[in-house]
Amino acid sequence: MDYKSAGVDLAASEQSKQTIAELARRTHTKNVLHGIGLFGGFFQFPQQNYREPVLVASTDGVGTKIKLACQLGKYHDIGVDIVNHCINDIMVGGAEPLFFLDYLAFGRLNPAIVEELIAGISEACRAANCALLGGETAEMPDVYHAGEFDIAGTIVGVVEKAKIINGSAIAADDVLLGVASSGLHTNGYSLARKIVAANREIAAEVYRDELGETVGQALLRPHRSYQKIIAALRDLEGVHGFSHITGGGIVGNTKRLLPVGLKLEIDWNAWKWPPIFTLLQ
Repeated sequence: MDYKSAGVDLAASEQSKQTIAELARRTHTKNVLHGIGLFGGFFQFPQQNYREPVLVASTDGVGTKIKLACQLGKYHDIGVDIVNHCINDIMVGGAEPLFFLDYLAFGRLNPAIVEELIAGISEACRAANCALLGGETAEMPDVYHAGEFDIAGTIVGVVEKAKIINGSAIAADDVLLGVASSGLHTNGYSLARKIVAANREIAAEVYRDELGETVGQALLRPHRSYQKIIAALRDLEGVHGFSHITGGGIVGNTKRLLPVGLKLEIDWNAWKWPPIFTLLQ
């Protein structure tokens, strides 16, 4: 009896570690004090840039979008998804990302899939000037079926205490503005997959003129990063809050910011809906 007969491939694990280390190294800034391999990641905080720094952290996953990625054999953008989702979650509070950690769990470790996922994570981290500081890749055949995996990410950022954005300044007659998404991002896929599976004319492999691509390609579009947009707006006078629209939709997420006594008024016909939403409805 050995690990391989128990469903754990140590050789595949070692191969993946080498790939991960190289892709992570490409994201490292001067504040990262070592490469991948130690028991923890060491990050030198840029204290000189802040008077009263506050750390902001968030952890998230990408939900059942993974099932669609497995169905279509496309994994790179799932890596982009997990980073951008986490970046948006801290950016809406006024923070800038510092470093990111990933967690991958497989029923049977597949080094090729790991490489695609980490390549996406690395790409998104580099675009955000965020270091991929560490992570965990687990093979658990008794927890996940072969061919299945899950992914989660944790991000840590920093904001000047006086510049925290939490919606407390929102007042009556403030205007609610929206910024377009790239699609479903990382929410709603349990329902979307069932809709697609039940209608042959919008099956994942079907090309649709209104989309300009297949349904599957539209559904796998990566979660958009709003980092540059938020960075350009957050210090402007009159900007009182940002809401990252994830599970719960526009109302569910935006009302979390509202002070007691205020409510949202939304004109649902004020913008052109992305065609993937219209198609699914």
